[in-house]
Amino acid sequence: MNSVIFVCLGNICRSPLAEGVAKKIVENRDLHVRVSSAGTGSWHVGETPCANSVKVAQKNGINISSFTASQITKKELEEFEYVIALDQSNYNDLKRLGANNLHKLGSFGYNGEDVPDPYFFDGFEGFDRVYEMIESCVTTMFEELA
Repeated sequence: MNSVIFVCLGNICRSPLAEGVAKKIVENRDLHVRVSSAGTGSWHVGETPCANSVKVAQKNGINISSFTASQITKKELEEFEYVIALDQSNYNDLKRLGANNLHKLGSFGYNGEDVPDPYFFDGFEGFDRVYEMIESCVTTMFEELA
């Protein structure tokens, strides 16, 4: 694997967490893999990740506080070897945009389940649950694709 981009809706909670987990794996294993994230929507372009995503990442030894949200481009879809959607809606949007080598993150150990948007959970517990799923799936993805 040479490059991977994680894509969710707004690029402020789930995909930055996946990017942070992946970058930690790349660093710990001394791999040479380009890692990024983006959103399918433009609502949060230029913003940093949401406070709860930053908090759950820090709790797990990862700093995503300097990440900046962006919207996926056709150029990125061509440049990245793997495009990883966080849920089925993102997968469908990316497929319509012409993404190659497209996968759902939940396909790596979670039977293709969507990584749920933590905003639909009550309180911080949702961010913990989403982080655990992302960490497990990203780890499995590196085992299967690297």
